[in-house]
Amino acid sequence: MADAPTLNDAHQAVETLLRFVGVDPTRPVIEDTPARVVRAWREMTAGYAMDPHVQLDRVFVDERARGLVVVERIRFASLCEHHLLPFHGTATVGYLPKDGRLLGLSKLPRLVEVFARRLQLQERFGRQVADAIHEGLPALGAGVVIRASHSCMTVRGVNQDQTVTTTVSLVGALDAEPHRGEFLHRAG
Repeated sequence: MADAPTLNDAHQAVETLLRFVGVDPTRPVIEDTPARVVRAWREMTAGYAMDPHVQLDRVFVDERARGLVVVERIRFASLCEHHLLPFHGTATVGYLPKDGRLLGLSKLPRLVEVFARRLQLQERFGRQVADAIHEGLPALGAGVVIRASHSCMTVRGVNQDQTVTTTVSLVGALDAEPHRGEFLHRAG
């Protein structure tokens, strides 16, 4: 296996792209751009260094907790692995507790963030969140609805600036009635 690229290699790669599109990377206003781009990429891909199971390792138990738990409008930003362009939107995440096991509500947005901060496909992203909850909590079922706007469609290609893509990922009991209908109704 080849050695991992260095920070200098990453800066050089950005400089090469700038030259490729006809920009002089030594111009005073541009000279710090490679470092800024590398810092931004580290931030936008920080999810590779995060363990999603950490968000699921602390639960509360309330034997009476049997109803659907849903957190709506969780904002996220990610990078599409096809074009390396941003996509952003909201996620609605829900689960059906098993044995009264409950997550702190802040854990669901944090779990979304773990997977959003990786190169993604929207369809896979929702399934990763749902599977992590279903298997890691564990829960009787989990569901994720993602609505996102993709730069690869809004600022290039078909140039459709009003498009929103919706994906639905349901596992376990949330993939069957009556819970499926209840979750999808709440997810709007």
